Amino acid sequence: MTSHAPRIAVVLAIVAGLLMAPRAWAGVPTDQLRTQIDRVIKTVDDPGLKQGGKAAERRAAVRKIANETFDFQEMAKRALARHWQGRTPAERDEFVKLFADLLERAYVSKIDTYGGEKIAYNGDTIDGEAALVKTKIVTKQGTDIPVDYRMVKRHDRWLVYDVVIEGVSLINNYRTQFNKIIQTASYQSLVDRMKNKQNELIEDDKGKKS
Repeated sequence: MTSHAPRIAVVLAIVAGLLMAPRAWAGVPTDQLRTQIDRVIKTVDDPGLKQGGKAAERRAAVRKIANETFDFQEMAKRALARHWQGRTPAERDEFVKLFADLLERAYVSKIDTYGGEKIAYNGDTIDGEAALVKTKIVTKQGTDIPVDYRMVKRHDRWLVYDVVIEGVSLINNYRTQFNKIIQTASYQSLVDRMKNKQNELIEDDKGKKS
């Protein structure tokens, strides 16, 4: 019995270490984000969806996962910043739908270029209803690209509202562009540009299907 004492002591030490480990090491936000990203990768790698004529089906599947991963209303609100307050409920609804569609299309197009890169999860920090999940993409050349996900808790789900790639915030980038257009032209001008871009992307998709 005494011969097992050292092994038991090691096991207890490991368990105690895990219990005392800070929640930031690997919390629920990381687990939920990892699950969604794994779903996307599985969809992209699905042999059945790589066959000819399956591009639209594959993209639809990825968009469905994106809808369950991102908080597009929070993203739209933060991207408009102070200009959000002056919008009517109808204008806000229209903007969220436009912004979400453009983001989804951009996300799906990037996913199509996925080439088997590895993703490392480096833990999360939680502050009330907000969380930051740190990851890095390991390219085939062996270089690391840090990608941080800012998330917000909605009921029992953690949803992404910003992505920071190599220190550059996606939402801050859009906020700067949107503010410049509104300041130099108008809010309606911004919406018109977004609609034009949306139409261009729709036509591109039609061309790829034909």
